[in-house]
Amino acid sequence: MHSNDGFRGAIDAGMGSDGDVDALAALVADAEGVSDAARAVQIREVRVLAAAGVLAEKQAAGASERVKAREMALRGIAAELAGVFVATDRTLQRRIDEARDLVDNFPLTMAAWEDGRIVRGHVRVIQEVGCIVPADDREDFERAAIERCEGETPNRVRGSLQMLAERMHPRTFTERHEEAAAGRCVQVRTGADGMSDLIATLPTVITDGIVDRLTRQAREIINARAKADAAAAAAADATGADGLVDPAGADGSSFVGDTRTIDQVRADVFSDLLLAGTPALDPTAIGDGDGTLGAIRAHVQVAVSALTLIGQDEGPADLAGRSPIDATTARQLAGDATSWDRLLTHPVTGTVLECDTYRPTAAMIRLLRARDRHCRFPGCRQPAIRCELDHTIAASDGGATHVCNLANLCKRHHDVKHHTRWRVRQLSGGRLIWTSPTGRIYREDAAPPLVAFTTAEPPGSPAPSAAPRGRRDGSPPF
Repeated sequence: MHSNDGFRGAIDAGMGSDGDVDALAALVADAEGVSDAARAVQIREVRVLAAAGVLAEKQAAGASERVKAREMALRGIAAELAGVFVATDRTLQRRIDEARDLVDNFPLTMAAWEDGRIVRGHVRVIQEVGCIVPADDREDFERAAIERCEGETPNRVRGSLQMLAERMHPRTFTERHEEAAAGRCVQVRTGADGMSDLIATLPTVITDGIVDRLTRQAREIINARAKADAAAAAAADATGADGLVDPAGADGSSFVGDTRTIDQVRADVFSDLLLAGTPALDPTAIGDGDGTLGAIRAHVQVAVSALTLIGQDEGPADLAGRSPIDATTARQLAGDATSWDRLLTHPVTGTVLECDTYRPTAAMIRLLRARDRHCRFPGCRQPAIRCELDHTIAASDGGATHVCNLANLCKRHHDVKHHTRWRVRQLSGGRLIWTSPTGRIYREDAAPPLVAFTTAEPPGSPAPSAAPRGRRDGSPPF
């Protein structure tokens, strides 16, 4: 666990004066006006483009070859509008089709957008995700989706809406995943300047694991590089022979002067693993054996319901921070796991209440990862496994090291909490109340699990609603 609690006294000087806060408040007020005006313009544009699609269909009515006639009419209208929007007619034709689909097939979403309940990003997510929902169920999907979008950023709700749409699809996610997995492949696309793209189309859980392992190995190399640079500087200071000391990794490979970015290191490790089977450059090697770099394995966090585990449900599981995965893969991961957590959730709200494990290690960290799922700063979706645990009330101020006073924050937002005027307090159930420097309030509820673990209903009880609720207590966002 990492904490910046000790820096509290040195922070206030860098937070700006009250005058700066007043200036920021004025900017925020202007931004609100700009946002409202931009929303009105965006909605008007969609309505205009949708009307263009209706006009094209009207012009083609009664033609002998109606499909071709509509296409020609649409091309003509798109070409006319392209001059106004300063875009190609192909682009305008695509945007006309998208606008027509939005207006005709997602009327509740359009209404919520016009009312200011959601923003353009939410609309895109609802339209992209909801296209797989049968027309008869789309109204229910829209209602649940809009409720989940209110008070959340578009990137946060995408996973939740994907799970909702998958549940409403007439075919199980497992069936469709099996068909899609049959198309897995590796392709090479030759580029310019002697470079090429190596594209692997693989199941999401595999690609997530690959990227996680490459990232962790790259960070290990970068950390070793920093230590080597520090050792070189210390040795030069001690001997007075600056520039003559060249400390190397235990395998004889020097890290001094290595200025590669993490993306470059990831790419190099990726090449090493495929060509040599192990990282060719291992700063953790000890000369007569492999280092720990090659022993790093991927970490993925998956939530799967008990019914899916025992094969009574084929609904998708949730790969935290990414997307749904099929039930078969989830069962395989559970079977191969050396340890796993059992979550007890609230039967109505779905909030994680308790977490236990059959291999008791760092139970508190595991519970918080299960509860938070991602960084708890408003709008951030960095997975909890890549975050730091933060004391809501600093330990130096008497804050307890307990789940009621801890939350996962990514490095970026951990620093924001401690080095700016953003403030946070934690309520029961893991709910965080953030206050911005200008006094605006943002409520951050514990992330609702996309896979629900609920108590069994007694015989004769009414069936639960098909559309899960978005807010856990039904109240509007602050």
